Amino acid sequence: MKKERIYKIIFASVYPLYIKKVESKGRTKEELDTVIFWLTGYNKQTLQKQIDAKNDFETFFAQAPCINPNASKITGVICGYRVEEIEDKLIQKMRYLDKLIDELAKGKKMEKILRE
Repeated sequence: MKKERIYKIIFASVYPLYIKKVESKGRTKEELDTVIFWLTGYNKQTLQKQIDAKNDFETFFAQAPCINPNASKITGVICGYRVEEIEDKLIQKMRYLDKLIDELAKGKKMEKILRE
């Protein structure tokens, strides 16, 4: 089933692609990490543990210390879907992350990305 396959994508395999995407647009790994920390509640050490453990996205989000309560303010279209209308909560969190990374890569100000 396609839905189950997306759950099993290893976060550590996608993270370097996120870094490459934002750095190619003049942003930094530190800014990327800030966005990830904001959304998930991870910090530098706990994020590194997720990477080292090679956890899939399902585990990555299940073990996230605290999904930011302002995550619901993330709106717009990603991969052809409105993130605020995605019913599957795990896929919605994955798309929230995608949307934040896109905003970072597009040069949005950090205050806007972090919904401050």
